[in-house]
Amino acid sequence: MTKLRFYIQMEIKIIGYNPQYKNDFIRLNKAWLEEYFYVEPHDLETFSNIENDIIKKEGEIFFCLVNNEIAGTVAMIKVDDKTFELAKMAVDKKFQGMKLSNLLMEACIDFAKKNQAEKIFLLSNKKLAPAINLYKKFNFIEVPMGTTDYARADIQMELKL
Repeated sequence: MTKLRFYIQMEIKIIGYNPQYKNDFIRLNKAWLEEYFYVEPHDLETFSNIENDIIKKEGEIFFCLVNNEIAGTVAMIKVDDKTFELAKMAVDKKFQGMKLSNLLMEACIDFAKKNQAEKIFLLSNKKLAPAINLYKKFNFIEVPMGTTDYARADIQMELKL
């Protein structure tokens, strides 16, 4: 009996912000927010001011493309010269399980280091176990919660660079 093997080749790449993908950033984030929580006023504010609040303030939004299709996204928001907030990480359901969030996380850490940041922090919710596990894998540790505009946030984590 002959065994047949099939190999699926995928082109995966991480790119920086491009306005043509703005709606994908919003779509991917609304999907997980609506599944687990709800879209809060601060989310809507971010979605309507992406360029002004993130890109023009020396932050970045990364996109993960699989065969030129947007599969995931994440934002790096500059807080000050030493700190970035990692926010709005989302991977399309049909691409989950492919470890794409690892690639997005690596892009964020590299970006922060290139910009001489000393730390990255994030806000999340403990019920998002896969996300919390991802952050721990990349050596983020839980720290006391600061003030936040997000009702859903119940954990703050940071990574010292």
